[in-house]
Amino acid sequence: MRICVFGLGAVGGLIAARLARSGVPVAGVARGATLGAIRERGGLVLAEGPDGEPSAPIPLTVTGDPAELGPQDVVIVAVKATALPSAAPAIARVVGPDTAIVPAMNGLPWWFFHGLGHDIRLESTDPDGTLSRLLPAGQVVGAVLHLAASCPEPGVVRRPAGERIILGDPAGGSARAEPVAAALRGAGFEVETADRIQRAVWYKLWGNMTMNPLSVITGATMDRILDDPLARGFATACMREAAEVGARIGLPIDTDPEERHTVSRGLGAVRTSMLQDAEAGRPVELDALVAAVTELGRAVGVPTPSVDALFGLARLNARVRGLYPDE
Repeated sequence: MRICVFGLGAVGGLIAARLARSGVPVAGVARGATLGAIRERGGLVLAEGPDGEPSAPIPLTVTGDPAELGPQDVVIVAVKATALPSAAPAIARVVGPDTAIVPAMNGLPWWFFHGLGHDIRLESTDPDGTLSRLLPAGQVVGAVLHLAASCPEPGVVRRPAGERIILGDPAGGSARAEPVAAALRGAGFEVETADRIQRAVWYKLWGNMTMNPLSVITGATMDRILDDPLARGFATACMREAAEVGARIGLPIDTDPEERHTVSRGLGAVRTSMLQDAEAGRPVELDALVAAVTELGRAVGVPTPSVDALFGLARLNARVRGLYPDE
């Protein structure tokens, strides 16, 4: 099995390094400082666990030009949602008619409605239908990642905790996901397969869609947000609206928002990934995480006034910082 990991940041670098270390033929596509650092060191450096020591460089094939690789058996897409539309033509160069496309990304993906029985396309997740044309939903193996990873410097990945991955075919079942699952299990990940991967996607989105933008608006860690009664109540209102949207498309949420808040509060002073992006001057993934919920609510006739307000405030904050495009 030939596997390409497109994007060697925190998540992509972790997956590529572990696959390479397990002996799977893996090639990575990177650019800029990351590409240069991996080439200079001769591989990716991986540090795992809370106090993990950096490994020796883990060798793997790396290129800045995906055309050099040709079609792969599997391509794991590990770029930010904000970068995906511009990266899609390059990703398509490693996609053949039988390639499994595995998006390892946050938010509501372009393939989400494939197999759900809803003829919906969201502008916030698939502008102009570009992704659906270049990366066909029928070739996707959906993925939901529950892990923490960061890049303290280009080509170096830290994983303090978490290694759970859920895979599934958007059209239902998990047969197409099994070869990918086997490779990832061999690389040390805890992998399970789902008959309806959209449930796992929606549940993760439901849990992440408030803390990320609220942290950008306030600059606060998750514990401080959840210790503020008004901020916590606002997050709860947003989550209740999103749960109603999910129920309308056949993906109900059985967990109460307060149960989720208790789990999140137990994680302590977490700086969300969106807050880290904003503080580093990187574009923030508001469309895939928040705008998609407001747009989907309109499409299925569920009002989302709290989510709309959350999106509007976070979008304005990001625009003032130059992290979200003006209209």
